[in-house]
Amino acid sequence: MKVYNTLSKRKEDFVPIEEGKVRMYVCGPTVYDLIHIGNARPMIIFDTARRYMEHKGYEVNFVSNFTDVDDKIIKKANEEGTEPSVISERYIAECKKDMEALNVRPATTHPQATREIDGMIEMIQTLIDKGHAYVAQDGTVYFRTRSFPGYGKLSHKNLDDLRSGERSLLVSGEEQKEDPLDFVLWKPKKEGEPFWESPWCDGRPGWHIECSVMSKKYLGEEIDIHAGGEDLIFPHHENEIAQSEAANGKPFAKYWMHNGFLNIDNKKMGKSLGNFFTVRDIGKKYDLQVFRFFMLSAHYRSPLNFSAELMEAAGNGLERILTCVSNLSFLMENAKEGEMSAGELAKKQEAEGFINKFDAAMDDDFNTADALSAIFELVKFANTCATEGSSRAFLQALKDEIVALADICGLEVERKQELLDGEIEALIQERQEARKAKNFARADEIRDILLGKGILLEDTREGVKWKRA
Repeated sequence: MKVYNTLSKRKEDFVPIEEGKVRMYVCGPTVYDLIHIGNARPMIIFDTARRYMEHKGYEVNFVSNFTDVDDKIIKKANEEGTEPSVISERYIAECKKDMEALNVRPATTHPQATREIDGMIEMIQTLIDKGHAYVAQDGTVYFRTRSFPGYGKLSHKNLDDLRSGERSLLVSGEEQKEDPLDFVLWKPKKEGEPFWESPWCDGRPGWHIECSVMSKKYLGEEIDIHAGGEDLIFPHHENEIAQSEAANGKPFAKYWMHNGFLNIDNKKMGKSLGNFFTVRDIGKKYDLQVFRFFMLSAHYRSPLNFSAELMEAAGNGLERILTCVSNLSFLMENAKEGEMSAGELAKKQEAEGFINKFDAAMDDDFNTADALSAIFELVKFANTCATEGSSRAFLQALKDEIVALADICGLEVERKQELLDGEIEALIQERQEARKAKNFARADEIRDILLGKGILLEDTREGVKWKRA
């Protein structure tokens, strides 16, 4: 398996630190609102990479954090007159719902920044003790960037040309810095903000220190893969390397993977342009399995353009696979029992060539576009070979191979059983009764069951209305 390493700017043979095991950290979202479809791209991409590595026999320890202390979270809490923790817990729950809808598997661990403050204080003190950080007059702690000789090695930037990035959580009092490139590790509290006690001042951590500490705690000082969107290369991941390696005295991550940007109709996504979409927005218009298929239709390092036309093409592509699997299931109902014929055994062996093509594509830096092409070739082959005279064993083998490859991509290609109108009405009535009994967990569960069957509910003054997606 080869992986493109942002650190070396080339594909490298993947050799884990510990044989048979992969330690992987993926930067997660800041939880102040529903996740948007840009957030969804790394979730889908690196979930697929994890699935493939597990398919290859690796034991993957997959950690993805939630940043639950941030200026945007505090701002939203102040607007609603509530605590920041209420906002973050709400949107962590909503994010997990969206991940499930996208068939993104939960991480081995989902750490939260606010629960790891002690570890952050400990690492910051280590950096101070080693001369890599200093305390300003107001209690702000800065990382002494020029004290780390390797700074800039990930972003391939010259140190003298760099400027601190937009999200380095700088504070007032820039004149306190020894160098303009120094970045914040700890910042003093402000009125109306959450804070924690520290040896330097009551305050909260800078953004970058969070991931260094959580990665170390749950994966160790050295990890195999660190991943995220390409917008995180600088300054976030660059600063993580500096902090971690300065504190631990060891290389931080062996491989750095970054996905390309997602554009909307060839434009950058933004609320001001009116082209900002949450996963929920897209889920109202499209099956999210189609959206996942679309996300995998291009190489993860390439920019990806979202449009109605491309989503329609993705829907048609996924439908071809669904139809093939459905046809194989139908043929199996009346197929003859017994072992495969010699001709079928030969065809089964031929089908394994498409599986090898799939593996070759995924081994080449997780090339999901070519992997999907291999699935299509297998589907075309199955459509040609599967007939009413085929044995059940042969049909089952073809179906199992298609379903298995699709599952590595996180695609569910066996059609869900259709609900009849009467069954829908019965579930809606059960949901209404659950809400009256204040059993909101069951009410939400029923809504999700119906959504999974393609039924959208709308609570109106006149009562609950439903429609098929």
